[in-house]
Amino acid sequence: MTLTDTNSWTGIREVLLRRIHDRIWQPGEQIPHEADLAEEFGCARTTVNRALRDLADSGLVVRKRKAGTRVAVNPPQRATLTIPIIREEVESIGGSYRHSVLERDLRPLPAMLHGAFQVSLGEDVLFLKTLHFSNERPYAFEERYINLEAAPAARDLSFKEVSANEWLVHNAPYSHGDLSFFAVNADDKLSGKLDAATGTALFAMERITWAGDLPITHVRLIFAPGYRMRTEI
Repeated sequence: MTLTDTNSWTGIREVLLRRIHDRIWQPGEQIPHEADLAEEFGCARTTVNRALRDLADSGLVVRKRKAGTRVAVNPPQRATLTIPIIREEVESIGGSYRHSVLERDLRPLPAMLHGAFQVSLGEDVLFLKTLHFSNERPYAFEERYINLEAAPAARDLSFKEVSANEWLVHNAPYSHGDLSFFAVNADDKLSGKLDAATGTALFAMERITWAGDLPITHVRLIFAPGYRMRTEI
């Protein structure tokens, strides 16, 4: 982690969030005191306090006066979904995975997304179109916008070896997100990409992830015919 990162409460929050997600700190475990974390990161105690308050607001930690801060045993009382890595999803059903980056460029965020995905005005985002395959057959078509303020390292990556989906799961910890599911009918472009007849109903989802107040990525995924979503509650 760079000095700039540790001078930012959002950077510290990302490190703490990663430790929680990776189970370095187990549910119910007390985490180091603010003063100890401030010494570790070389920052003001108030900066650590701001990061911990954000995690507490997200329900990931529980803070009690004189008792310290603990990882929540029962995180937020709402239904939650883990963001799947598409490669692992394909391999779990016995498929051979690969992906192809169809388009990659820097561009302004489309006006239609300004209300939902609020990036800094005038800043370009990284746009990607990716086609995911299972056993050489189309599996899912992805359109993604990445906020480079939240994931600056993405600017220099081609995502040809590791998909943006997988890279972001491992490198851009999120605190919360918005998710919607819907059906779309395959138009001429989608029918060609997903090997589906024009007009076929396809399962689709849109997802926005956030690190506190900072949007990370907006993605739209449309799956080939026959896709079935499985999850746990």
